[in-house]
Amino acid sequence: MESQCLKLLTTIFTLLVYVASSSTSCDFPTIFNFGDSNSDTGGLSAAFGQAQLPHGETYFHAPAGRYCDGRLVIDFIAGSFGLPYLSAYLDATGSNFTYGANFATAGSTIRPQNTTLAQSGFSPISLNVQYYQYSQFHSRSQIVRARGGVFRELLPKNEDFSRALYTFDIGQNDLTAGLFLNMSTDEVKATVPQILDQFTTIVKYIYGEGGRSFWIHNTGPVGCLPYVMDRLPITAGQIDSVGCANPFNQVAQYFNQKLKETVVQLRKDLPLAAMTYVDVYSIKYSLIKHARKYGFMNPLRACCGHGGKYNYNRHIGCGAKITVNGTQILLGRPCEDPSVVINWDGVHYTEAANKFIYDNIVDGSFSDPPIPLKMACHRQAH
Repeated sequence: MESQCLKLLTTIFTLLVYVASSSTSCDFPTIFNFGDSNSDTGGLSAAFGQAQLPHGETYFHAPAGRYCDGRLVIDFIAGSFGLPYLSAYLDATGSNFTYGANFATAGSTIRPQNTTLAQSGFSPISLNVQYYQYSQFHSRSQIVRARGGVFRELLPKNEDFSRALYTFDIGQNDLTAGLFLNMSTDEVKATVPQILDQFTTIVKYIYGEGGRSFWIHNTGPVGCLPYVMDRLPITAGQIDSVGCANPFNQVAQYFNQKLKETVVQLRKDLPLAAMTYVDVYSIKYSLIKHARKYGFMNPLRACCGHGGKYNYNRHIGCGAKITVNGTQILLGRPCEDPSVVINWDGVHYTEAANKFIYDNIVDGSFSDPPIPLKMACHRQAH
């Protein structure tokens, strides 16, 4: 209890220092996002085929490129600044990039994988590729915008790149990729320094192109995801009190510890940057652990799936259909009320869970430094 009070007082003091030094809210005209399916608003769908219904059913009432029943955390972040939801860079149809672009694709990793999408399910659009796309967008958007007319209305101004918020939510797939290759947890941990070296390189590249405000999510408790618990061998002694696979969560925690150290070093290396590290792991684990307290049920069971302990089947995913006597039958059915379920399809969170996560990070309670999202352009004093 004393440690919790001390942590709270420290958080309040640090926040007061920030407010005293700069009480001006950040005016982010644009957001550029990098990541995986946790923040993909249509990249993978544009490249490899649309995520079909029931994905999107809750909020969009139609397929919307998201592996979710509705909105993602990045959607709520954009909305908090009065910005439209980010268009996927790869989506050429109906996109408006005036307010930024989303380079995330489902299945993306920080380090490029040595397998194809068909072999492993991991996207070839790794973080370095997302950066190449961003860099090209940065330069070409200004050339095209100079043509005037409709191009001027659909592309950001040059100065908006340095005033933008750069958001990152990536790394989970680097860990699960190793686990699915039958690497031990120690072997996966041994890859983390190389993974974060790649991450550091990309952040420095973006900084070199004028990026200054970085909002970096750590990775969630992978050992609580149905698709991990269903596919990987787990003994009874490895299950924690919540029902999650402890060894896999320890891998995620190790990654997060090293990511936080990386962010601290980046602050030193990039003195003009404002770097905010956001502990979404703690929020997600708390939500799963105290699901009933927060109005949720069956925290480890997928809403949309087919059979098994976790309502997850890797061969019959959410929305999967079979044809019987010329009639299509939906096997991967959604649950009746996704608003009280945490996990959407065995891999991703529901809109309700994403909203819960956003509501807890927006005020800075889980951030280092503990500043709210709207203050994320202010640098930490050294």
